[in-house]
Amino acid sequence: MEGRAPVRSPRRTDARRNRERLLAVAREAFDEAGPDASLVEIARRAGVGQGTLYRHFPTRAALLSAVLADRIETLCRQAAELSATRSADDALAAWLHLFLAHARVNQGLAGMFMIEEAAAVTVDCHQVIMAAAADLLGRAQREGVARTDLRPDDLVQLVVGVALATSRGDDADDDQAVRLLRLTLDAVRISGGDA
Repeated sequence: MEGRAPVRSPRRTDARRNRERLLAVAREAFDEAGPDASLVEIARRAGVGQGTLYRHFPTRAALLSAVLADRIETLCRQAAELSATRSADDALAAWLHLFLAHARVNQGLAGMFMIEEAAAVTVDCHQVIMAAAADLLGRAQREGVARTDLRPDDLVQLVVGVALATSRGDDADDDQAVRLLRLTLDAVRISGGDA
């Protein structure tokens, strides 16, 4: 029949909801306990059986990859939103604060892929983040508010360095991370017309 939208099968709708619920619970569990969070506990908290968890995510690496991909997609969507709604300088600074928080929280997840199956990573994390940084930095450079000799990979490495230097488990120093990022931003910005 023409003009009628296809009806989604209840089984597909349930499967999609289960997957979304598993991802939401896994994000919280990995935030609380790191990449070694109990998969049994994740399934229990999501209200599904272990079989459902393994149908959607056959390995721990597959679940970690899905969570990391979701977080990176959110981070890059935020870059586009900031670019569309703020000045070049403000958009870059706001996104770098978000990126710093992302890098500090997700070190364990990203590091786990060096141990687990690298093929399980469903998104090229580095490439996607680099593209977002390039867009924001390029706009700031074109508008004359950021150094022209700075490359996107330099900027990403600086922020990752701050994240690594300030994330030491229970000893993590949030205030120091923000201070170091402010110093980084001072080095990125053009003051008084100098490049």
